[in-house]
Amino acid sequence: MTKAAKLIRVTYLGLLILALIAPMLGLYPVFVMKLLCFALFACAFNLLLGFTGLLSFGHAAFFGSAAYVTGWLIKSQHFTPELGLLAGALASGLIGLVVGAVAIRRQGIYFAMITLAIAQMVYFVCLQVPFTGGEDGLQGVPRGALFGLISLESDTAMYYLVVAIFVASFLAITRIVSSPFGQVLKMIRENEPRAISLGYQVDRYKLLAFVLSAALAGLAGSLKTLVMGFATLSDVHWSMSGEVILMTLLGGVGTFFGPAFGAGIVIALQNMLADKVGSWVTVIIGVIFVLCVLAFRKGIVGELQAYLRRRQR
Repeated sequence: MTKAAKLIRVTYLGLLILALIAPMLGLYPVFVMKLLCFALFACAFNLLLGFTGLLSFGHAAFFGSAAYVTGWLIKSQHFTPELGLLAGALASGLIGLVVGAVAIRRQGIYFAMITLAIAQMVYFVCLQVPFTGGEDGLQGVPRGALFGLISLESDTAMYYLVVAIFVASFLAITRIVSSPFGQVLKMIRENEPRAISLGYQVDRYKLLAFVLSAALAGLAGSLKTLVMGFATLSDVHWSMSGEVILMTLLGGVGTFFGPAFGAGIVIALQNMLADKVGSWVTVIIGVIFVLCVLAFRKGIVGELQAYLRRRQR
């Protein structure tokens, strides 16, 4: 095992320990839970962009639709939390199957515009259908009890559930990317014509990657609804798709931990600056993003990994 690999493993272990003891350190659990939800969203998006090479401008459709599905099932149909989360992920996966079946027939900017157009259609549906609450959103979603036994009304219990789901999802993404299936996705990203010439059914691989990314993004949206107790139109708005792109690029496209790191920066800045500068927080984050793109072309984590590789050589 190389020194860089050992350092990465030690870093992951340290972050896991930090996540487990965060409530004891006085960190606000709801803030950390929100951060982990968006970190999962960014990691799901990175599975599509960073490892498959497909830029989607409509990932908010999966995040937001799952948030509404989970909120409605738990609040109105009295589903338990685990069933609500599962239903939200499945719903976003099905939407991803439909969107992907249409979008992957195109490439580049045409693919991105198709995903954006369909996402706007999902936004309009969420605005019009009665059960979403329209412009008011879906409010007062209870956390309930996990498996009918463990109450999630306590922030501590809810926190450790979010940590467990994030860690499991992160490990699943790393396993997917490291598998033979993931290697084919990387080959499609680097040289799609060569993958076709080797006999791979490229469209099927891209569609499966799209569905997996959509389902994981939906799981993040479902978790966010369970944590915060509401789902709103901002969850499915096009600006949410822009935010997840910003998080991924800021942390490092094509790295495992980069998107989670980028999500942490964006969410932390939003929470710290919202009360001080109001709507100007968007401008400040935009300036920081431009500076980071100019200084760190591979993202913060990507540049750090490149530096460690140069040192090792």
